[in-house]
Amino acid sequence: MIMKLMQAAVLVAGGLALGGCGGAKTATPAKKPPAADYQAAVPPSPPAGQIRAICYNAADLSTMRARMLQQEMSVVALQCQNPSGGRAFEPQYASFLSKYRSDLATNAREMQDVARRKRLNVDVVVTEFANRTAQKAPVDPEFCGRGLRALEWALDPKTTSLAQVPPPYDLGPDMNIHPCPAQ
Repeated sequence: MIMKLMQAAVLVAGGLALGGCGGAKTATPAKKPPAADYQAAVPPSPPAGQIRAICYNAADLSTMRARMLQQEMSVVALQCQNPSGGRAFEPQYASFLSKYRSDLATNAREMQDVARRKRLNVDVVVTEFANRTAQKAPVDPEFCGRGLRALEWALDPKTTSLAQVPPPYDLGPDMNIHPCPAQ
């Protein structure tokens, strides 16, 4: 008899414990409208005296950030997977490339000009953008969400130029790409 009571008590306790595992159900957060609010924190630039000789003017910085964005979106398209293992954002990335085809072609020419003046190798810089972005994927739990937000903002009808889309990660400070200080 005691054994049967003990079994019943264990069964009831187990049921109560399992019932508590579900916790309070929370509603799925509302989907935010497209906006440029996804960029990771950017480290501060070094003091003006230390970067004046190597800084980038606004036009050059815009060129570098546009290429940074393109490479980051490429990595996001390759890294982020849906539950079945397929590429989650491939259609959005294809739309991104289509929408900004002329901006990307112009950027390629501008990158060559910046590289010539700054004595950079474009292939090395572009590869570095991609590699540094790929290193963010395993350590940033918001990596795919940040990438999706960037793609949504880039594809929003209000966004008409590549310059309006900040890259999810500003890799510039890590790569000594700093804006020139105000005169």
